[in-house]
Amino acid sequence: QVQLVESGGGLVQSGGSLRLSCAASGIPFSISTMAWYRQGPGKERELVAHITRSDEATYYADSVKGRFTISGDNAKNTLYLQMNSLKPADTAVYYCNKRFASTYDYWGQGTQVTVSS
Repeated sequence: QVQLVESGGGLVQSGGSLRLSCAASGIPFSISTMAWYRQGPGKERELVAHITRSDEATYYADSVKGRFTISGDNAKNTLYLQMNSLKPADTAVYYCNKRFASTYDYWGQGTQVTVSS
């Protein structure tokens, strides 16, 4: 049974940093491509970054490139997202899941990130 528990969100001022964590179970974490997504107010869910656990290859959306870093710990089945130089436009609920997860797949509760100007 898949379970994804996101944490680490909060309220931060513009320019600040946060580190999100995602504890995953029921997914073959070490051989999966795992991703962070976000859904801002009134917006559709969008892909933020992903990492292929087998070779550590990464991808970042242009809007976060150079500011966010995705990483993972296979031993802990945990995915991370280090977010620096945060902007109000980064305000969203952040979710982790497999790459190409659809609306019909299981999703965790997400973690709220709010960036004040």
